[in-house]
Amino acid sequence: MKSILIKSANVINEGEITNKDVFIKNGRIEKIDNIIDAKADVEINGEGKYLMPGIIDDQVHFREPGLTHKSDLYTEPRSAVAGGTTSFMEMPNTVPNTLTQELLEDKYQIAANKSLANYSFFMGASNDNIEEVLKTNAKNVCGIKIFMGSSTGNMLVDNEKTLDNLFSRVPMLIATHCEDEETIRKNMEEFKSEYGENVPMEMHPIIRNVEGCYISSSMAVELAKKHDTRLHILHISTAKELDLFRNDIPLKEKRITAEVCVHHLYFNADNYARLGSQIKCNPAIKSKENQTALLPALLDNRLDIIATDHAPHTWEEKQGTYFKAPSGVPLVQHSLNAMLEFYHQGKITLEKIVEKMCHAPAECFHVKERGYIREGYWADLVLVDLNKKWTVEKNNLYYKCNWSPFEGHTFQGAVEKTIVSGHLAYDNGMFFEEKKGERLLFEH
Repeated sequence: MKSILIKSANVINEGEITNKDVFIKNGRIEKIDNIIDAKADVEINGEGKYLMPGIIDDQVHFREPGLTHKSDLYTEPRSAVAGGTTSFMEMPNTVPNTLTQELLEDKYQIAANKSLANYSFFMGASNDNIEEVLKTNAKNVCGIKIFMGSSTGNMLVDNEKTLDNLFSRVPMLIATHCEDEETIRKNMEEFKSEYGENVPMEMHPIIRNVEGCYISSSMAVELAKKHDTRLHILHISTAKELDLFRNDIPLKEKRITAEVCVHHLYFNADNYARLGSQIKCNPAIKSKENQTALLPALLDNRLDIIATDHAPHTWEEKQGTYFKAPSGVPLVQHSLNAMLEFYHQGKITLEKIVEKMCHAPAECFHVKERGYIREGYWADLVLVDLNKKWTVEKNNLYYKCNWSPFEGHTFQGAVEKTIVSGHLAYDNGMFFEEKKGERLLFEH
C-alpha cells in the first residue's frame, strides 16, 4: 500500500480544529504532528481544506442480495465514499432476509469482493429465529436488527412475547425500527376508504403518525430497561419520542441510544407538495414542528448519531400511487453536504458534525480503531473544501437508481478526497478501486 502524507490540513477531531500534518502508512495513521518531514508515495496539500474522520453510517439498505435492480454492494459503497462515508452498517431486509448465520456470511463475502467502503451487516431477528440470532459473533457483526414495524418477509416482530424473549436473551446491541403496526393499519384502512388508491402523498405522516412511532419506541425502551438490554433506536422522527432519551450521562455510559436521519432533519411535511413519493419513507417525514425539535435534541445529546437510512428504489417504482410507491430515499452520497448546509447556516459546528457522524457511531457500536483521527487507528479520512459550490445533477450521482431528492440543489462544501483504510479511494470525481474496504471489527 502507498504511504500518504497530508500537509497542513485543518483537522476536525475530538472537539477541536487544529492545523496538522498526517502521515499514513500500511493503512494506518502513523503520525500526526505540526510538521512531518517524511517521504511519502503520495503527498496531498491540505492547505485551506478540512480533514475529518470518515463518516460511519450505521443504517443503510444496499439491497444485495435479491434486489440488485435497485442498488448493490458495488454501486452504493462507491456513492458513499464519494460523499465522505468510509464505513457502513447494512440492514437485513434483503432477499432472502438475513435470518441465518450462513446468509449473513454470504453478504460479507459479496462485500469483500465488491465494496469500496468498510462494511458490516446486521443479523436480522424474526418471530422464530432466536437460536440463530444467539450465534451471532459480537466481535465482527455490528448488531441485531428488529423491525418493530413494517418490513418485508418474516421480519415484522411485534409479538410482545417474542420481543421479550429477544430483549432478555440477546447479549449484544439491538437496533430497532419502531412504528406500531396496528396504528398504521387502522389509519391506512381509514384513508383507503376515503381516497381509494389515490391517497395524497402528504397524508403519509398522518397515516404513519407520531402516535404510531411513540407507542413502539416507548415499548422498546421499556423492554430495554426491564432487561438492561443495549438498545439503539433508529431514525427518530418525532418531538414526542425525544423525552425517552437521556442527555445527563456520557454516551459511553448509555444503555439506550438514539439516531436521527439526515432527511428528518432536512425535510418536513411541506415538502411533499414538491417532492411527493421521492421523500416517502418509513418512519415518515413529519410536520415542521417535529422537524424543528430534532436538531436541538441532537445538539443537547438526547439524539446520539446522524445516519441516512439510505434506501433506494428505481424511479419507475417511485411513480406508483400511494400504496404502490415503496418507501425509502437514496441519501448516502449527500449526508455530509446536507449537514454542511446546516453548518453554513450557523445551526451546527463542524466539531459537532464530526462528533455525531464519526465519533459517536464508533463509540455506540464499539467499532475497533476507527471514527477518530488518532495515531495507530485505521486511516479513514475525508478532505473537504468547505467553500466549493456544486449542483447535484444526474451526471454526478453514483447511485444505481440515478435519482436524488437533492437534484438541482446547489451545495456549498465538496468532498475532494476520501481515504478508506489507508487507500485513496476517491479523488475529485475519480475512483481508485484496486483495494476494497475492510470488514469492521468491534471491541466488547
